[in-house]
Amino acid sequence: MLTIGKLGAAAGVKVPTIRYYEQIGLLTTPDRSRGNQRLYDKPDLDRLAFIRHARELGFPLDAIRELLSLSDQPDQSCTAADAIARRQLLAVRARIARLKALEGELERMVAQCAHGTIADCRVIEVLGNHGQCIAPHDVRSTE
Repeated sequence: MLTIGKLGAAAGVKVPTIRYYEQIGLLTTPDRSRGNQRLYDKPDLDRLAFIRHARELGFPLDAIRELLSLSDQPDQSCTAADAIARRQLLAVRARIARLKALEGELERMVAQCAHGTIADCRVIEVLGNHGQCIAPHDVRSTE
């Protein structure tokens, strides 16, 4: 049995994150010791490692919830899991496209800078007028 601190260390997750995952139902509420400490076992560690890895791959919590539900039913088709992963892949590709547009806009802004005074600074000018940008580049738009 693992305490919450040892579980967190083993999975590379901070204690408040574990408590949050319990609160939102991604992790089950663990048994408690006589001293009222949370006690976890290997399946809890495996589930937490799954969640952490999915988060590292950028999956939103709702998708992780779906994937965990699917993993609890090992005999069913993996079609739903594939669909969730494909959605995430499309989201990642869209974000990469936005980041590339952002990169291009920043490169253009810096290249056009005449290194004069702030009054003539292209960086300040473009940041003050989004209309001077060539393409949409808001990386926050689907996060």
